[in-house]
Amino acid sequence: MKDLGIFCGKKAVIPFVMTGDPDRDTTVKLVESMVEAGAVAVELGMPFSDPLADGPVIQEAGQRALASGTTLSSVLETAGRITERTSVPVILMGYVNPIMSYGFERFAKDASRSGVAAVIVPDLPFDEGDELHDALRAQGVTPILMVSPNIGDERLAEIGRRAEGFVYCVSLLGVTGQGGLHQGMKEYIERVRRHVSVPLALGFGIDGPERAASVAPMVDGVVVGSAVIKAFNEAGGGPEGVARGAKLVGDIVSAVG
Repeated sequence: MKDLGIFCGKKAVIPFVMTGDPDRDTTVKLVESMVEAGAVAVELGMPFSDPLADGPVIQEAGQRALASGTTLSSVLETAGRITERTSVPVILMGYVNPIMSYGFERFAKDASRSGVAAVIVPDLPFDEGDELHDALRAQGVTPILMVSPNIGDERLAEIGRRAEGFVYCVSLLGVTGQGGLHQGMKEYIERVRRHVSVPLALGFGIDGPERAASVAPMVDGVVVGSAVIKAFNEAGGGPEGVARGAKLVGDIVSAVG
């Protein structure tokens, strides 16, 4: 199984940004600043018109990105710019319909050419994803699987057998950036650990350093998305927004140790 090289003793902090929000140049600058602040990988959102797993903050970011002309082709181009300028893995995250329209094999080849390390597709069940996953693996790109608190043990065991890189653990029942964490978090993560041997990253609902620090002992890394986008927007975007987003990531890196 491929090692993405992001879980090396310290807790991994993986920020999410929506590619093209408000424009692709700003996306590159924000990622570079967050890497300087201690991010060990970055998730680049692929904007989509019907993002079922996303809360309002990321939905609105996706709409702004689409309005600015962001396409799947330009997401891949932006990923290439980032991999040329930073040394951290770039993980694409988005929905299956645009990828299907683009073509699974073409997408996998272009992702590999852009230096993409991994891909997460929240609305593609692991047992329906063989065509895309096989295409990605053939190009050296890792498909990342997701689990949620209500997953059954049988499906969890199968994910454990198929998992590569890391497993993305959704921290709540609902959409990104909304509400508190799952009440039985410790038991949930322990159950995942019993079936999964690769590292675990926890995302959805990580709203800042305090919450990140509270869950970090249970997992190998945390993903923060809505909070970064909020910080960027509350600072008015531009250079100040980039600085504010990077500071949040740095504060989370310090909090999780």
